[in-house]
Amino acid sequence: MQLTLWTYEGPPHIGAMRIAASMTDLHYVLHSPQGDTYADLLFTMIGRSRKRPPVTYTTFQARDLGGDTAQLFQDSVNNAYQRFQPKAMIVGASCTAELIQDDPGGLARALTLPIPVIPLELPSYQKKENWGASETFYHIVRGLVAVDKSISAQQYQENRTASKQEGQKPTCNILGPTALGFRNRDDVQEIQGLLESMGIEVRVVAPLNASVSDLAKIPAADFNVSLYPEISQLTCTWLNKTFGQPFTKIIPIGTKATKAFIEEVARLANLNPESTLANQEERAHWYAKSVDSTYLTDKRVFIFGDASHVIAAAKVAADEIGFKVVGLGTYSREFAREVREAAKLYDVEALITDDYLEVEQKVSELAPDLVLGTQMERHIAKRLGIPCAVISAPVHVQDFPARYSPQMGFEGANVLFDTWIHPLMMGLEEHLIMMFRDDFEFSAKAAPSHLGHAAPPESSQSKTSQISVASPSPIKINAGEAISSSVDSLWAADAEKELGKIPFFVRGKARRNTEKFAVEHGISHITIETLYDAKAHYGR
Repeated sequence: MQLTLWTYEGPPHIGAMRIAASMTDLHYVLHSPQGDTYADLLFTMIGRSRKRPPVTYTTFQARDLGGDTAQLFQDSVNNAYQRFQPKAMIVGASCTAELIQDDPGGLARALTLPIPVIPLELPSYQKKENWGASETFYHIVRGLVAVDKSISAQQYQENRTASKQEGQKPTCNILGPTALGFRNRDDVQEIQGLLESMGIEVRVVAPLNASVSDLAKIPAADFNVSLYPEISQLTCTWLNKTFGQPFTKIIPIGTKATKAFIEEVARLANLNPESTLANQEERAHWYAKSVDSTYLTDKRVFIFGDASHVIAAAKVAADEIGFKVVGLGTYSREFAREVREAAKLYDVEALITDDYLEVEQKVSELAPDLVLGTQMERHIAKRLGIPCAVISAPVHVQDFPARYSPQMGFEGANVLFDTWIHPLMMGLEEHLIMMFRDDFEFSAKAAPSHLGHAAPPESSQSKTSQISVASPSPIKINAGEAISSSVDSLWAADAEKELGKIPFFVRGKARRNTEKFAVEHGISHITIETLYDAKAHYGR
């Protein structure tokens, strides 16, 4: 374990909470001490859920450790059943309660409740949140789906085919979306609409908004759509081996991937995809080729997040918008191999880590034009003065918008284009204003064009002027020497002014290179000549 200020994933019981909070009639009893009871905060405040999460805690305290904590757990399970009347329950322990080894599963079974009670063994000190969600979903499906072991997977598949009536639509399930998932609600709506437009009936969406009885119906569908592999891949693999249900491998993020997804689904459903493909309006694809976007070609982008979104985002950035991927990484260690394979396509080394300080160091070294990442990278990019768009969990409340904002499908491709391009477009506008700030029309002393009688107060002008030449925070250079804040005083006024003419999205890199050049050449006072000598040196 590592003590850290931020974390990309919580412990695995948070993943179990996400599954429980996704479903309509499942309840989670968590053996945990007082202080681990933060589910309400996660789901109602951050996730903007309309209802409290279906989680009951034992909330034992230090004084309870001298007594019977096992009985305390059993009382909590029994009380939760009597109060909430769920159709099924899952039981487990938090990382702290795991240490006292009370065996929640055995204790719950001893109560002989008239509903399925599914024990969870989630090693809190070896695994993390997404793994916990995946394991929980898998065990719930296995616990609730009836399996005839005398029938092979092929026989199950043949029986489904034989029982189909003439003219019946092909059927599928959408598996993987959960509470607290990044734009999962809108992705489901987009992909479900896409599948139905192809003539495919969506039987079950799970675990998000699914009931216990819904899960039992999963094997009846022709195939499964694995929308979020971090959550659904394990379950889809088991369903394939047990019931002969194939599942999709393509994640429909971006225009090209959505087209490939349609073709993959059409093969599984024995349909012709041409009419569906012909009827799509690809605004993002057209905009990416327009004059307004051509100046964005080869902009350098760093991408970090969960594996599925990172791999998909890199393809969209490189193949559809024309960005250059200079960094790629994930905190999803279970999918490290897939991310490393993706990184080879862009000739970069994958960053596999759950330490945000390593990510910050990499972003600082690469000095990209745009960062695509999580809530963590939003903070990192803001501190480094780099535009950023969030593409993956973990996220904060602003990434659960009231508007319809999917990441998947053709509409998702439009959302991606807007979300990624606008920070750079606005950056260009800011740069142009900076370039012409000495012009009589654009200077800080000029009155607003729509308020010709009013001039900005002197204090505002001075603040604007100070902001325009503000220096970034001190950094460490590769030469092995730290440039302290005193280096700022080593810049001559005319050199600082010349530096301000450089576009803001590469200004930080220019400053760092110049300061490094000055240290390496023993220059104690940075002039315009030093600035251009450094540019020539690093431009070779």
